[in-house]
Amino acid sequence: MAPRVQLEKAAWRWVETVKPEEIRQEHIELAYRINLPACKRGACRRNCKGNPNCLVGIGEQAWLGEIDESAFHSIDDPNSERREKNTFVGLTNLGATCYVNTFLQVWFHNLELRRSLYQCQNSRAEEHDTESDYEPQSICEHLQYLFALLQNSNRKYIDPSGLVKALGLDTGQQQDAQEFSKLFLSLLEDTLSKQKNPNLRNVIQQQFCGQFSYVTVCNQCGRSSALPSRFYELELNIQGHKSLTECVTEFLKEEKLDGENRYFCETCQSKQNATRRIKLHSLPPTLNLQLMRFVFDRQTGHKKKLNSFISFPEQLDMGPFLEEKQDEKCVYELSAVLIHRGISAYSGHYIAHVKDARTGDWYKFNDEEIEKMEGKKLQLGIEEDIAETVKSQTKKPKCSKGYHCSRNAYMLVYKVQQEESSGPIRTNVEVPAFLQRLVDQDNHKFEEWCSEMTDMRKQSVDKGKAKHEEVKELYKLLPARDGEPYEFIPLDWLKKWLDDSTATKEIDSSRFLCSHDKLHPDKVGDSRKVSMQAAQLLYERYGGGPRLNESSLCRECVSQRCRVLRLKNQLSEDYKEISNLVKRTFSGAGFWVGKASLRSWRQLALEQLEEDEHETAHNNSQTNGQGPHTNNKFSSELSECTEDEMKTFNEDIVCSHGGLSILETERKLVSPEVWTKFREYFPKAPEFTQDQEACQQCLTMEQEEKDNEAVSKMMALDQKNQLLNLFHEKNRPALTKWPQGTDVLYIVPLFFVDEWRKFIRRPTKSSPVSNVSNTLLLCPHGGFMFTYDSLINGEAQHVALLWPSEWDVISRLFIVDQPISIHCLKRTTPSGSTTQYTTQPDLCWECRESFLFQQQRDLREYTQATIYIRKVIEDKRMIKEAAPELSVSSSEAEEEKEEHPKLDGEKDPDFSQSQDGAKRLKLSDSSVSTAAAGVVTNVAKPGGIRRSTRHRKLRGEKALIVSANQTLKELKIQIMHAFSVAPFDQNLFIDGKSLTDDSATLGSLGIIPESIICLKADEPIADYAAMDDVYQVRMPEEGFKDRPTRLSRQPVSMFSQSHPQVGSSRKHKVKSNELGKLVEDEKLPQN
Repeated sequence: MAPRVQLEKAAWRWVETVKPEEIRQEHIELAYRINLPACKRGACRRNCKGNPNCLVGIGEQAWLGEIDESAFHSIDDPNSERREKNTFVGLTNLGATCYVNTFLQVWFHNLELRRSLYQCQNSRAEEHDTESDYEPQSICEHLQYLFALLQNSNRKYIDPSGLVKALGLDTGQQQDAQEFSKLFLSLLEDTLSKQKNPNLRNVIQQQFCGQFSYVTVCNQCGRSSALPSRFYELELNIQGHKSLTECVTEFLKEEKLDGENRYFCETCQSKQNATRRIKLHSLPPTLNLQLMRFVFDRQTGHKKKLNSFISFPEQLDMGPFLEEKQDEKCVYELSAVLIHRGISAYSGHYIAHVKDARTGDWYKFNDEEIEKMEGKKLQLGIEEDIAETVKSQTKKPKCSKGYHCSRNAYMLVYKVQQEESSGPIRTNVEVPAFLQRLVDQDNHKFEEWCSEMTDMRKQSVDKGKAKHEEVKELYKLLPARDGEPYEFIPLDWLKKWLDDSTATKEIDSSRFLCSHDKLHPDKVGDSRKVSMQAAQLLYERYGGGPRLNESSLCRECVSQRCRVLRLKNQLSEDYKEISNLVKRTFSGAGFWVGKASLRSWRQLALEQLEEDEHETAHNNSQTNGQGPHTNNKFSSELSECTEDEMKTFNEDIVCSHGGLSILETERKLVSPEVWTKFREYFPKAPEFTQDQEACQQCLTMEQEEKDNEAVSKMMALDQKNQLLNLFHEKNRPALTKWPQGTDVLYIVPLFFVDEWRKFIRRPTKSSPVSNVSNTLLLCPHGGFMFTYDSLINGEAQHVALLWPSEWDVISRLFIVDQPISIHCLKRTTPSGSTTQYTTQPDLCWECRESFLFQQQRDLREYTQATIYIRKVIEDKRMIKEAAPELSVSSSEAEEEKEEHPKLDGEKDPDFSQSQDGAKRLKLSDSSVSTAAAGVVTNVAKPGGIRRSTRHRKLRGEKALIVSANQTLKELKIQIMHAFSVAPFDQNLFIDGKSLTDDSATLGSLGIIPESIICLKADEPIADYAAMDDVYQVRMPEEGFKDRPTRLSRQPVSMFSQSHPQVGSSRKHKVKSNELGKLVEDEKLPQN
């Protein structure tokens, strides 16, 4: 089939020889393409646009052959969510909770811990009615229920959101995994210690707690001092080591205390050189070894991950490291390896490899996915390839039999080796009956869901099969045979009917109607001609309308299109003819045509014909050529429009009243022959004969405008002569030096004087000033808002002082709402002469105090204000240079504005009254926009000369843009980017006061606009670029609800790894309860 454009041209080719009044039925059918041949299946690869008889490629291919049942539904098999036999249950990742899931799986496989948790009293679960959902409250209840589901649930994975919510964890924020382990065990220990059953109170200690002591020996007297302590995990430095044995050896090795780090010996009663080491006394059944992969790098100011390989054995003999064995079992078997996949400490994913205590099989737990390792051997797999980078092409070392190597393992869990005679008694943990009842309830809900999904799949299949039969039946009936009745159905509806993914709506043909409520000729290509029998069945089943049949072909639209196309064909010839006729002189009456219309009539005619040709159904908008006959309301700008703006022919000589424009130079007389040609293209254009008079209203307005301009010029000249000094700003009084010969001066707003000067300079372009609004300077009670002292100190910048003689003239020429004056009273006393200044009206002290309070509050509630950071050198002298520093920030552009900005003459919004009249003066954040500005930029000096108080920056000083609600920490980050000084190396001072509270806002710290803050840097930072992405503004890690985290941003154990020259700092290796006092404010991003 020919392309759509060719079909459209062929449908209207007959208009070249047929006039609109000669149109017959055959021409209408040609325009609607009724007799185009129908396409056959296989001949067209896609549906033919523009052919109403093409019913191929509309989606029927999917229905006419054999269809598989899976195509009728999009519901996955619910059995894919079912737990497989002899496998474990996974945990859903809630966003960034993979680190939680790994530890939960490790603790679940600790059979003693699981057995003890099942024994905890839970009256809520025991008394729960299975008709409602069980909702645990305490951490112990959540863990009980979660472990019971992990053991006996029918689901492939379960949702731990209840426990995560009870812990107060942010699911979108990944916490430090090692810190989470410590916090959770501490919380669980605290919870179990309150159990009534005494066997449960010390479960955590019995399973995870060992003992060691810090032993210090004085080199002088040999006195030995031991500090016993408990541990729940051993934190092992891996930097510089290749095996786990080396890490443990380094942890226990002797440390020398000398120099500034000497030990105070109580026997010697002085500081002496000494040695210190850790002695292991007892080990727990479950030994947690934390490999310190995440260390704090002071040079870059953030954490980094150590991606070095560490080898560790499947069997670990801790005997050589114990001080006193005492028949204690010292051989441990590897039971879990926790992996962090990723090369950075700020991104990655957590998984766990856990050994099943019952079968000895190894499993990999990756959130919802669980994989069993083959051959009962630990296989770390591709996790070790994740950390490989271009810069780090370290080869994996060869491991001996019974050993494993990992560059991503961050925690190893060893369990003491059990005797083979222990049997299945200790490896079998039964779920208590009250918990099993809850698990059965959840399993029942799961089975119901599976059944519901299965039913939905079956319903979708049944519905699809029924639709299949319907399509096969109706599609055969769709083609309309020659000579048989037919109807038009929208093509997009037919496609949606054949698209099973969308619901079939009723048939809507209303948008295909023309303005005569028939089928629009342009819409025939978007519809399809079908047999009346098929249309009847479709309307019966789906409804809709209006129905369009052979009687819906619109003769009026075809005739209009015929006229338009014929005019388009003869437009070029008419353009040449009219151009020649306009140049000729003619006698007799003519018609007025706008010159702009004459220049652009061809383009207007073309646009008019295009609009008529593509007119859509129900388009009642105004077309080119409509004049005052159809719309008597014209825009006031019509008489001034240009060719680019003109939309209607001859509108350029229509005035705002709908009459003939008075601008004779903008129009031209044309002959009746020319006008007749124009009328063919613009039948509704406004028509003006040669005898028609111009608009009388416009003539009257023009005369009135000339008269008003003459009056304004006379008024301006008269006012200027009477107030000549005020206009030229000569011989002006000043408050700083009271003028001789008068004891009173008058005040008006400076805004009034500026507006009056504008009128005097351009009386024909500006409106005359009629009144003096002095109430703008008064409070709501009618009192004056300024004192004499405040006026001479800067608040007079928006008022003007007048001589009494000038006031008399102004009172006579203008309407004054309230006189305002300042009086100078001089008195002579025996002690000397005194001068007193008063105002009329009197000062309102109540509003004045409120005004000053508002000023101070504005200084605390600013936004986008400028402050200055001045760096101080080591000898605490500020860098001072005579020349100001060149531009260093975006705020410099603002500082280079004029010292005395001039008002633009427009109405000043800050001198407008509020609606309720309660607040006469509006405060603004801009520097000089109001009479009550919070920051005075120009201060009057004696003699009336104003000096600039704009801040001039010195060398070593930079400007920053800040807001009052910004925190000090955010300011430090700005300073870091400006001075390359890390936040923890910044010491900030304002007015001698140190700024230390990072969480406080700048407003609360007393930092106001134009403040100068001194910066004292502790030390230079070499690698500034490495800090850029770390010191972003982010919330500190919060741990569990209100419980603080235990690791500081720079743990001492981490510090000793990064700076070995300080020593191993054994004295700082304290138990976990002491670590809880430190604060961690670094976080890991989402996995």
